[in-house]
Amino acid sequence: MAYILLYVDDIILATSSGDFRQSIISLTSSEFTMKHLRPLSYFLGIAVTHYQQDLFLSQKKYAKEILACARMSFCKLWLTPVNTNPKMSAINSNPREDPSLYRNLVGALQYLTFTRPDISYVVQQICLFMHNSMEDHMNSIRRILRYIQGTSQYGLHLYHSSIISLISHAYVDWGGCLDTRRSTSGYCVFIGDNLISWSSKRKPTLS
Repeated sequence: MAYILLYVDDIILATSSGDFRQSIISLTSSEFTMKHLRPLSYFLGIAVTHYQQDLFLSQKKYAKEILACARMSFCKLWLTPVNTNPKMSAINSNPREDPSLYRNLVGALQYLTFTRPDISYVVQQICLFMHNSMEDHMNSIRRILRYIQGTSQYGLHLYHSSIISLISHAYVDWGGCLDTRRSTSGYCVFIGDNLISWSSKRKPTLS
């Protein structure tokens, strides 16, 4: 069995045996110019650390780059990424004159959720205001960044496990949006002890 993850000209190859992996590498190398970088250590901004039979995925370097972009490399730390009371609104603040920094930071934080499920909800919340960002929304981003400053070493730990049970958890806040009264739902899915999928999104309007 073999799994191939391909993004433009970057490839991750995982196989059920070393001999099988080498045969695939030899076959593709005969058709294309390739460079084998050996065990996976870095892929699209995600650092991979190997521990015997476990893997740790981290975007610490990328998180530091986001902080630098926001000029918050030396900001004070915050213990939580979001203030749930009160919730954000599209109208209860002053509009920003230049929304470009807001949009750039939101996009960067979206990519950071690849290994940081702990910020998925609050990043989903700030995404709702990219079309018309206010000062309160920017303050929410600053709070996220202060949290990241103190937790940049966080990541996703994947364990070797004989448990293959599929377990999922879901939650809905039921009409939590102050402007539309639409709900925000979230879920996470585990195989054994390993988190494999997660999401937070606002429910669409029913037609």
